Order: sequence, then C-alpha cells, then structure tokens
Amino acid sequence: MKFPTLAVLAFKYLVRYRRRYFFLFIALSMGFSIVSLLTAVKDSMDTNVYKSAQAHYAGDIVAVGYDNSMGDLNYLSADAQAGLYQAVEEAGIGETHIVERTIFGSNGVLYFNGGAVRLKYVVGVDWDNEASYFDSLNYRERSIIPAIPAKNPSASPEGDVIYLSAPVASQLNARTGDSLILEVNTRWGQKNTGVFIVGGIVEDSTIFGYYKVYIDRLVLNRLLLLDDGDCSIAGIFVNDRWGVEKKRALLQKALQHRLQTGPIVHDRKELDVAQLVPFKGLKVFLLTIPVYLSEVADLLGAMNIIAYFLYAMMLIIMMVSALVTYRLILHERRRELGTMRAIGFYGADIRSILLLETLGLILASLAAGVVLVLLFQWLVTFIPFTWFPSFEIFLRNGKLRTLYLPRTVAVNVLAVFVSLFLAASVPVYRSSREPLPNMLNGGR
Repeated sequence: MKFPTLAVLAFKYLVRYRRRYFFLFIALSMGFSIVSLLTAVKDSMDTNVYKSAQAHYAGDIVAVGYDNSMGDLNYLSADAQAGLYQAVEEAGIGETHIVERTIFGSNGVLYFNGGAVRLKYVVGVDWDNEASYFDSLNYRERSIIPAIPAKNPSASPEGDVIYLSAPVASQLNARTGDSLILEVNTRWGQKNTGVFIVGGIVEDSTIFGYYKVYIDRLVLNRLLLLDDGDCSIAGIFVNDRWGVEKKRALLQKALQHRLQTGPIVHDRKELDVAQLVPFKGLKVFLLTIPVYLSEVADLLGAMNIIAYFLYAMMLIIMMVSALVTYRLILHERRRELGTMRAIGFYGADIRSILLLETLGLILASLAAGVVLVLLFQWLVTFIPFTWFPSFEIFLRNGKLRTLYLPRTVAVNVLAVFVSLFLAASVPVYRSSREPLPNMLNGGR
C-alpha cells in the first residue's frame, strides 16, 4: 500500500507545482518533438532512397554479369542464370522474388516527330513477372497495360509497348498512343531500331528515372542480338533488408562453386578496382544497394552527423533545463520536505515522491510532444524541395515524409527518460539527505 500512497502524493504535488514545472514541461515537449521529427525524417529519407534504388536496380542483391566479348553491355546467359538460381536455393537466403532485366546503357536514342532524346537507361523487363511493380508506379498517363502472349512479344495490336519517364515524354512532347522509334547498338556495335507505342508515362524525375524507358525484355534482347533467355542482371529481393550483407555472403559462397565470381565489394571504388582484374569468359558480381549508392551514402552520412549533433544538443538543453528547474523547485520546497521528514517520512520516501513527480512530468511531456510532432510533420509536407537538384530520391510522392520506426521511437523515449532522471537525481538525492534543521529553517 505504500507505493500507491506515494504515487498519489506525487501526483498532487505535481499538480500543485505545475507552474514551477511549466518551463521544464515546455522544454521537454519541444525537445522530444524536435528529436522525434529529426529522426523520423532521417529514417524516411534513408528508406525512400533505398526503396528507389531497390526498384531501379531490381533487388536487394543484384547479380550482374560481365563478359569481355560484350563490351560495356552487362550479360548473364541462360546457363549462368540457372547456376545462380541453384545457388540461391542452396544458400537459403529467404528470397521473396527474383526478376531478370536486360539493361542498355547511355547510347539509346528515342525519336518522335522530328525530335530526339538520348536516354540514360533502356530497361528490358518481363511485364508479367513485374506486374505488381508497374501497378505501383505513379503515372501521368497510362493507356496500355502490357500482357505478353506466349508466342508474340507485342504488348498491343499496334506494336511493342514502351513506358517513358515524364521528363522524356515532356521533351519529346509525346503522349500515350504515340508511335516512337528507339535506336540502340547491338552487341556487335551496329545500330538497330524498333517501333514502339507509348503505353504509359511514369512520373519519375529522380536521378534513377529521369532519362529512362521500359520495354519488353525479349524485344530488347532481339534488338541487341542477344538470345531470348539472356539478360543483364538478376535482382533478388529478400525478406530482411538489414541482414542483406550476411545473405550476400552466403549466396557468394554457394555461387562461386558454379560460376566465375568477382569479390565482394562494398562501394563503387572497390567495384571499379575489381573490374580491372583481367578475366576470361563470364564473371558474376553480387552487388547490394549500398554499393550502388556509395556516393549518396556519403551525403546521408553527413546528414546523419548533423542530425546526431542536433539530437545531442536537444538532450543537453533538456538536461540543463531540468537541472536548473529542480534546483529552484527543491530550494523553495525545503521546509515542506523537512516537515514531511519530521512527521515520519524517510529520505527514501521523499526521493520516491520526487522521482514519481518526474515520471509524471515526463509522461505528460511525451504526450504533448507527440501532438507537437504531428503538427510539425504536417507543416514539413508544405515545404517545397523541388528546387534542390536530385533531392527527389529522398522524397515520397514529391514531399518530405516521416517514418517512425519502433526502435528509433523507443530510443528517443528512453533518451528523454534517462536524461531527465540523471538531471533530477543529484538535486533530489541531496535534498532528501539534507540535515533536518536546515530543511525546516529554509537553509538560513
């Protein structure tokens, strides 16, 4: 029965001295809301970048084939794909989906109505295997949903379907239903062209999708003079993003007994060095998203440093505010605490009451902080970031969003608890241990 009594007393004292605690309440609420907003925005930006790259590179682990006889064209033969899939099954990495794509680089040109646009990516996809991905995209226009018959790769009666990114469509002034000519280089270096019908225009102005088009993989293979079963990359989606490096190591171990493999690399520089090592035939590299995003990771790292610095500053402000507030409040309450000691309360009882007051103050501040962070995150969505070049990869649907990960939220709440209890514990302990005569005469 002792604890409920102390808790009731702590609540009454907290209400009685609410004006004294008001400044600390505001500091804690604002501090928690700002800290939560910083971490939520940081986590959202990191997740948005990863998902954008995951969609662009088609997987968490990407098997990329290199063959000297293909020049700059990435190449995975049908036999190499079979060996890869056997290795995936042996490694048991918990894959959820595997896609194959043929990718032609920056020499593709799209012609329409007297105009031309040089493309950065011409991507050949299996429409049926990636139907859920294309259904999830944000379209400016979409009039043809590709459905590939078994023997006829055409996605419509009029011709093969092509999906354009919005910047490409805008430069060509093309609309859905228009007929375009795509020019690529074959594996031997000759020019080859194909006629395509615009089936959709994707709203994507990020660095991944600015000059990008999608066509059927079988059609692109034939334009490049590859075999129908060949591709450039095989993307493997796994069920645990955070364990992807361990899974890559397991897959590398299973794959190296079947195919010639490159070493495990962790960034672009290591990949460039590894590619310079002479080899014959087909070599497969297993790459993860951080390898592709090593330059972006440096930017995120700098932003994380700033976020952690602001995080630490807010915690210090909260601790200093708590320390000053408690010293003032406990100085004013010395006679009251001394009277409690005189009528039979132990020092431990007084400390329990004061710490329970602190607990109540923290809970009230966290509740107010949640309301404030919801308000702040709503205001953040109105801040335009389109003026920042290539910042779209950090955004979702063109706006800066927040993502509250359970682990991050728990750390933020724990940080507030620990910082306030550390700040309060010293003056509380001293006040409860002060000689009774000094407490009763107010310290004079």
